[in-house]
This record gives sequence, structure tokens and C-alpha cells, in this order.
Amino acid sequence: MLPNRELAIQELKIAGEKNPGLWTAHSYHVAEVVELIAEACGNLDTEKAFVCGLLHDIGRRTGIAQLRHTIDGYDYAISKGWDEVARVCLTHSFPVKDIEADIGKKDIRPEQYEFIKNYLEQMEYDDYDKLIILCDALADAKGFCILEKRFVDTARRYGFYPFSLDRWNNTYKFKEYFEECMGKSIYTVLPEIEKCIYM
Repeated sequence: MLPNRELAIQELKIAGEKNPGLWTAHSYHVAEVVELIAEACGNLDTEKAFVCGLLHDIGRRTGIAQLRHTIDGYDYAISKGWDEVARVCLTHSFPVKDIEADIGKKDIRPEQYEFIKNYLEQMEYDDYDKLIILCDALADAKGFCILEKRFVDTARRYGFYPFSLDRWNNTYKFKEYFEECMGKSIYTVLPEIEKCIYM
């Protein structure tokens, strides 16, 4: 079950008022790029893609957090009956499907750790999980960006870990997967992507 587009936009607005920050602009840009790629693929639900992209970080409504925002988002979406949103709230932070391969501080309780660990181990990523993970890396608060720029920006802020290269490689695999579906580079559908070089 999903909220409609209008409700999702309203939810993000309220969340941004509760915890102001660049994350809301990032969320809008993720939603835009997710919808563009979904449309270009032709076999994905663009409305579902947009809504899940828009709300993937909704857990940040509770305040500044690192890994905790994934489980906070999951819990909030589940409380609303939005199981498909809840799913991407958790999966979007894990290009490598392993709780130990996350770059954020584990600011969660032991029972939350176990829940996320088991959840990831027991599920297989679908196209929407892969698409949100990819698009999370294709958008920042300023707009669209190439993967390499986003990867370097993230590494500068969080550091480089033994699993960082695996995260990058998996994200590239998702890029290649959707490019095969589209029959062209993902960058061809991102308006003014070249501007990211100068920002």
C-alpha cells in the first residue's frame, strides 16, 4: 500500500518542518530521477517509484540520525500502512545487503540492529529497491549528479571503509541493470546533468 503523490509531498513537507535540513531537497531530487528512469524503462510504476523515492528518507523526520533514520522511516511508514515505502526506507542505505556494510554510525538499539540484520538477510531486492539505492546516489540537495561525484562527496564526509568499494560496485551494477532496460545511459534522461561538474 502506498500514499498518493499529494499525500507523500505533504508528508515530506511536515517532516521537513520537524527536522529542517538539506535532506528534503535531496528527497525531491531522488523522486525526480527515480520517476525519470522508471518512465524510461517502461515496465515500472512511475507513481510508486516517485512516492518511494520521495519518502525514502522520511525517518529523518525524528531528528538528526545516521543508521537510525532507516528504522525510524520503516516504523513510521508501517504505522501508516505503507509497506512498500517502509521497505525502501530500510533498503536504500544498503547497496551491500548487510547491516555491517553501512557507512553511518549505528545509532540504534540492539533489537533494532537485529531486526534490520534479519530483514536484509531474509529478502531479495526488487527493481524498486535497486532503483532507490541507485537514485539516492544520483541526487544531492542541489540536483542531479554523476555517481563518481556523489561517491567522493560521501567518502569525504563519512570516510572510506573496507566495504566502500563493494558498495560502489553494487551501485554500478544497478546502473548497468537499468541502462540495459532503458537501452541507453541513465544520464541521457537527467536534465542538465552536466551542471553537477560546476556545483
